[in-house]
Amino acid sequence: MRKFISSVAIMACCMTNVFASEQPVRLSLADAIRMAAEKNLDVRAELYNPAQFEADIRRNYSIYDPLLTMDTNYTNSTTQVANSFLTGSSKSEVNTLNANAGIAYSYWTGGNIALNFNNAYTETNSSRSLSNYWQSSLGVTLSQPLLKNFGQENTEVNIRVSRLSKFASLERFNSKLLDVVAQTRNEYFKLYNLREQLEVKKVSLALARKILAETKARVAAGVLPAMEILNAEFGAVSREKDLIDAEKAVIDQVDVLRLLLQLEGAGDIVTSDLPRKDSYQVSESESLKHALNRPDIKEQKRSLEIAELQTRVFNNRIKPDLALIAGASLTGLDRSYSRNLEKVGSFDSPVWNIGLNLSYPLGNNAAENDYRKSRLKTEQTALQIRSLEESVANDVKNAIRTIGSSYKQIEVTERGRAFAEERLRAFVRKNEVGLATTKDVLDVENDLATAKSNQITAVVSYANAVTRLWQVTGELLEREGIRVVEGDADKLYTNIR
Repeated sequence: MRKFISSVAIMACCMTNVFASEQPVRLSLADAIRMAAEKNLDVRAELYNPAQFEADIRRNYSIYDPLLTMDTNYTNSTTQVANSFLTGSSKSEVNTLNANAGIAYSYWTGGNIALNFNNAYTETNSSRSLSNYWQSSLGVTLSQPLLKNFGQENTEVNIRVSRLSKFASLERFNSKLLDVVAQTRNEYFKLYNLREQLEVKKVSLALARKILAETKARVAAGVLPAMEILNAEFGAVSREKDLIDAEKAVIDQVDVLRLLLQLEGAGDIVTSDLPRKDSYQVSESESLKHALNRPDIKEQKRSLEIAELQTRVFNNRIKPDLALIAGASLTGLDRSYSRNLEKVGSFDSPVWNIGLNLSYPLGNNAAENDYRKSRLKTEQTALQIRSLEESVANDVKNAIRTIGSSYKQIEVTERGRAFAEERLRAFVRKNEVGLATTKDVLDVENDLATAKSNQITAVVSYANAVTRLWQVTGELLEREGIRVVEGDADKLYTNIR
């Protein structure tokens, strides 16, 4: 049992030494933002969406991949014949071997061209005709729509939708990154705020303990009643509780920041940058101009481009399906396969055709309603963009007002702290001459602690208000030197094996 207790004690000492050896990380705001942009898991996960759309783009380009076809089959058929004079037998037996190959290609006008090389060997029991022979043909066929599905836009509609969807997902990634950078700034200054609040709690506890010691001395000297010790002890215990809560809040916030930045280790994080206190001058017109280029608005505009593209395509599909069909081939026939091929190349037996195919559903309800639905979607998206722009303008105005009021709060809380300090000094002097109780002094000291906290909170709120303005105008990434390029997503696509 003693060995076990000794082992536990040694392990506890080792763990204590490990945690004690963790050096605190001194973190600047710029480094925190850089780490969030590079390592935050939500940001990294969002980048996979444009990479997936890149795969969609390249997949949809497969419509231009040449299609190679090859087939072979053997057929044996035996049938009764009505006139044996024609075949020399009462039964007709035919053996056929086919071996064909072809390649087809689609092009941007919506048409299709195919090159086919067909070979057939036929063997029959007929004695009155060519019974064993090869027959081959080398030909090309063309199909070109003239109305419905004509043109590059209709042919490449899926490619263009995928490309616009990729651009929209990049804007969505920008929005996510914008939110994470704003969150990083706020959480960074929140840690500064909590750590400053912790210092206020420490000073408040130290002062309460000093008051407790002085009170005990004065009670012992018979200057104050014993009841004053209870008041002083209650004040000290209350501040101990506040200090414990403040210490926990700092540790919790360190974990929040560590998770946000994907910062390894278990040591403390010390912020090295202070929130700004200088007056920030804002131009409402410039801010509104920036806000109209926010990533979420750009994303909606990409959605509008997709809707407009699909509307044009559905409008085209209302038209009749009229297609030009043309073809030409060279043929050969002989007992010998080599002679058969020579005849194909001799151009002695050409075959060609040309024609038009027309189809049109009476009523055409499917195409008509697809077009109507697409038009409704386009108009709906346009209204959503307008609503978003008006909402953004309101956000900008609110953020500007918040900056103004937050800046005024700094000056007000500074004066409040100064008044609270002077008030505490006055009550301490009154307590010394018996004109104020210990509880009065502790209450006034608590007011000073509140005033200090208000001042710290006002400074951080002002910094957060500036962050909020940069976030709603969409200029935060630019101000922090962060730029997203399409190649960032393409690297994810190309690295997949």
